[in-house]
Amino acid sequence: MKKILQLIFFIFFLLSTSFAQDKDDKRPFTELLMQDGYTFTTTGSNQYFILEPGYQLVLEGTEDAETIRLIITVLDETKKIGDIETRVVEENESVNGETIEISRNFFAFCEQTSYVYYFGEEVDIYKDGEIVSHSGAWIAEGDNKAGIIMPGLILLGARYYQEIAPGIAMDRAEIISMTETLLTPAGNFTDCLKVMETTALNPNEMEYKIHAPGIGLIKDENLLLVKYGYVK
Repeated sequence: MKKILQLIFFIFFLLSTSFAQDKDDKRPFTELLMQDGYTFTTTGSNQYFILEPGYQLVLEGTEDAETIRLIITVLDETKKIGDIETRVVEENESVNGETIEISRNFFAFCEQTSYVYYFGEEVDIYKDGEIVSHSGAWIAEGDNKAGIIMPGLILLGARYYQEIAPGIAMDRAEIISMTETLLTPAGNFTDCLKVMETTALNPNEMEYKIHAPGIGLIKDENLLLVKYGYVK
């Protein structure tokens, strides 16, 4: 029954008339996400996303001779947004050992479809150890709506909004491959998902991420997975 619901959901995804257009590619990014009537939980997982307290991914890389480290941790903490109880996932990014950004992302798992929804984030931008900005923060309330951070049913070419906060955060994703192989410091991964991410706020911005089955994010631009698993 879950697979049938997933298929119906994604057919609706592709046929929905509430679309936003890319100026260079007229295929739509789905914006109408059929959340009404679904049951959301604060834990769960699908093939490419683990939303379980204590699960952590550590990615590292270099850019302009600087060492970048990204630590993504599913916290044992929840936050209620509207009527939905969400799970808090912290992202801690540092450059040469100095924290430059900490974000608290709010996700929830849909029991009917195995989709992981994104309900917003709190953002702290640091400079010299001090918080200087909260740029990019948003919550799925008012005119803002939750997006999808990871579908439960993967379809090649699917395009969907991850964030729907007009004027603030309008990230979107397109599934461009389901057969990637990638060697990282944490291991060699096959049958990986490659996603191209853009934003409606600046169509010229583009980045690529790769997700491994049963693991999650293993490549974020020039960052590669170095460690993963559960932490206390």
